[in-house]
Amino acid sequence: MPRIDGPPTFRWPVRVYYEDTDAGGVVYHANYLLFMERARTEWLRSLGFEQDVLRREAGVQFSVRRTSIEYLRPALFNDLLTVTVSLTSLGGASLELTQAVVREADGVACCQACVQVACVDAATWRPARIPKQLLAEIAHGL
Repeated sequence: MPRIDGPPTFRWPVRVYYEDTDAGGVVYHANYLLFMERARTEWLRSLGFEQDVLRREAGVQFSVRRTSIEYLRPALFNDLLTVTVSLTSLGGASLELTQAVVREADGVACCQACVQVACVDAATWRPARIPKQLLAEIAHGL
């Protein structure tokens, strides 16, 4: 996969609700993955692509292949966070993204991750080419 230098960063805000936290009021570690998933969906939406439409009309969907996550600082109940999405590599059937969850009040990164997403055939779950229109929009945003 070719590496992308200095990609634009998509930003998506999220508030920490009580349901996102453990008994101590700290965001439960798995919920950072939920925040990142939502940000990736919103990133695709900002490019003009809905995941259900890609599945129905192009016969493809995205599946997380690998995630490497580093927890840096706790996010707490009621914090306003920004979840970022930056493309680092683009292949014919996969994307590699860097994501972070940053606390708005002080700009501190709570966690960061490298996420590899594969495009798969919705019927067979085998690798599939990313639709040309989506590749074009991604490339246009670089």
